[in-house]
Amino acid sequence: MLSLLLIVLAIAALAVVARREAGALPALAVSAIFGLVGLAIGAVVAGVLLIITAAIIAVCGLPAIRRSWLTPRLFTMFKKVAPKVSDTERTALEAGSVAWDGELFSGRPDWQQLLKFSDDGLSDEERAFIDHQCSVAAGMCNAWDIAQERADLPPELWEYVKKERFFGMIIPKEYGGLGFSAKAQSAVLQKLAVNETLMVSVGVPNSLGPGELLLKYGTQEQKDYYLPRLADGREIPCFGLTGPRAGSDATSLPDVGIVCKRVIDGEEVLGLSMTFNKRWITLAPIATVVGLAFRMFDPDHLLGEEEDLGITCALVPRDTDGMEIGRRHHPIGSPFMNGPIRGKDVFVPLDTIIGGPKMAGEGWRMLVECLSVGRCITLPSGATGTGRYAIGWAGGFARIRRQFNVPVAEMEGVQEPLARLTAKAWIAQAAVYQTANTIDHGQSPSVPSAILKSQLTEFQRDVLADAMDIHGGKAVTLGPRNYIGIGYSANPVAITVEGANIMTRNLMVFGQGAIRCHPFVLEELAARDANDIAAFDKAFFGHAGLIFGNAARAFTLGLGIGKSATPFDDIAGPYAQEVARISAGFSLCADAAMASLGSALKQREMLSARLGDILSNLYLLSMVLKQWHEGDKVEGEADLLHYASHFLLGRAEQAFVEVFDNLPNRALARTLKVVVMPRGRRWARPHDDLARSIARNVSSASDLRRKLLVGAWDSSDQVQDNPLARYNALLESQERAEELYRRINKAYNKGELPAEALHPEQRLEAALAAEIIDSDEADFMRKREAEVLDMLTVDDFEFDAFATDKSKVHKHSVIA
Repeated sequence: MLSLLLIVLAIAALAVVARREAGALPALAVSAIFGLVGLAIGAVVAGVLLIITAAIIAVCGLPAIRRSWLTPRLFTMFKKVAPKVSDTERTALEAGSVAWDGELFSGRPDWQQLLKFSDDGLSDEERAFIDHQCSVAAGMCNAWDIAQERADLPPELWEYVKKERFFGMIIPKEYGGLGFSAKAQSAVLQKLAVNETLMVSVGVPNSLGPGELLLKYGTQEQKDYYLPRLADGREIPCFGLTGPRAGSDATSLPDVGIVCKRVIDGEEVLGLSMTFNKRWITLAPIATVVGLAFRMFDPDHLLGEEEDLGITCALVPRDTDGMEIGRRHHPIGSPFMNGPIRGKDVFVPLDTIIGGPKMAGEGWRMLVECLSVGRCITLPSGATGTGRYAIGWAGGFARIRRQFNVPVAEMEGVQEPLARLTAKAWIAQAAVYQTANTIDHGQSPSVPSAILKSQLTEFQRDVLADAMDIHGGKAVTLGPRNYIGIGYSANPVAITVEGANIMTRNLMVFGQGAIRCHPFVLEELAARDANDIAAFDKAFFGHAGLIFGNAARAFTLGLGIGKSATPFDDIAGPYAQEVARISAGFSLCADAAMASLGSALKQREMLSARLGDILSNLYLLSMVLKQWHEGDKVEGEADLLHYASHFLLGRAEQAFVEVFDNLPNRALARTLKVVVMPRGRRWARPHDDLARSIARNVSSASDLRRKLLVGAWDSSDQVQDNPLARYNALLESQERAEELYRRINKAYNKGELPAEALHPEQRLEAALAAEIIDSDEADFMRKREAEVLDMLTVDDFEFDAFATDKSKVHKHSVIA
């Protein structure tokens, strides 16, 4: 018994040392001291075991000893099993910056590192633009007209967005642009998400494309000429990257530019003969200047000794001889401008290369560096804006739509999807805003950009599906009155572009993060490439200390021992502690997967995806906690925090379970499960009470609903009808209406009104005649019921309206 007690105490002391990652010397001291104590008090077995443990720690942990025999052997083994990193992979890994994602990978996240990104909000100029110009642009959109009748934005809207410099949000003011912050860009796109075509048309020029590439890499001459013209819409840009055989694998570009000389206007010009075939290029049909990515070759050595110069980016005017442009693709659900670009032996001078000839071969680096920012903004902001409108529309519809004499918002079958879509939209708002805030602090978040793009567009898909279900027949019947169906059908575009979600989830989030964000892996690989055994020793044994530290943290935190203090309040604090616990388990599992599978982990995409899911949910919850910490709270918002936290933590735990179930080394998997989840799963689905509270809040004129809809187009003074404004107006008078509904229905059920008064309009007239309501109340209900009926009504069309070829319409015998 004495030996057992001594061993338990020694293990506890070693766990404390490991949790603090104090190093080998303290661990050696603990083992040796307890071993000597054991020998002194007669616990011989425990004493001997602990002395042996101390010897092992000394031999393996003390640098002076291990470097003479252990490190060289480990270095040799590491060089054999460590994954090879290609030049293109290395470029992608080195792109962007690491911030909070690195903290989560460490297993010991320091919340102050996240909170140091202070939020200065939006400037007065930015707020004014969002309130006025964005509202005007949104108010010029008629979704049915845009999607079905003209397959384009109306010309007056194109002119307005050009005049107001929507295309120049990222362009500095000295070049005639708006010079907006990342948060403001995101807010603009969220508001414009009321119409998918408008959002995409504005978002793309401010994302990956010529504008951003010119800003970062262009020559001064290129900047001076193009940036003012891009800012005011004189030039419409597009960027040609993808093609029939180069989609997600953009590095396999088959498009080429051959360095050659041509005689132009009597002068010999050094340039490129370009042959390319691009597909799915947004704004291509109307673009005036085309960014092109291609593989550059110099077979005649006109520039130097190297023949294959690599991926390069050039800026080619639309009217360049030989370029075919102007045809359109038909994107599902949304007719935004998108089409192919082709060219064969198209000659351009070398100064069309973005950044000039010195940037030849730097195209891949340019693209991945720009994409890490653009991918954080455009599609995630569109998804967030869509979620905001879905809350407003679905909440409003669920309240005014009555079945069984009650609003469907009071039915739990509706409350469940309404709460679910609200929580996902709220998570998206926090994640996009806080990530944009880090960009405004100079970060280029590459791994978070993959998380936001994949996770939030999937949220968008879920949110729209739930909103469609709540609306029922109102949403599945297309026509000018259907404000949600066209956006729902367009959602696959967001899922697919800018890195398809299948690829992003399975290959990029963890695949890039495991090396880019890990505290030691990149250093280990660099030591291997430099054949630097001293650097390897430092990195490898630092890595080993991290593994032991994470194992100790994950296990003790899993048992509820040693929870760390957090800077959050009593509501958010427990969730922050769970982030720390799961972060330690995630880091441990990531190292275990990399160590046990080595380079084969690249092919284990499902396993990589699940590890990425853990990281994604931790990142999203961290953004939610920061938003909660810094923002003003309203009544009912705490329920959203609880719901969102339970939802995200439950998803993270489910991903852990799937990792343990599928890790090939079964003994390792079982050990990890015990260490990471010693008490089993701790997070179930959010409680029904939370769903009821959230659903009732967002389907009424509550402070929570108002806060969630801040930044949406909710004015009714524009050209086009605004369903959100109409729902908001109806909800403001809902309490009065509900009291009258109850009075009238009670009278009907008691037989005080005629049985044949089946319609609401008939009942209120009968109630007025029976003096159950007065004339003011009747007038109020007449106007309200007319508005409600108009909001519930769907469109119908002539029999042959949907046939594009009227000659093929079959006139059935019942049709005159």
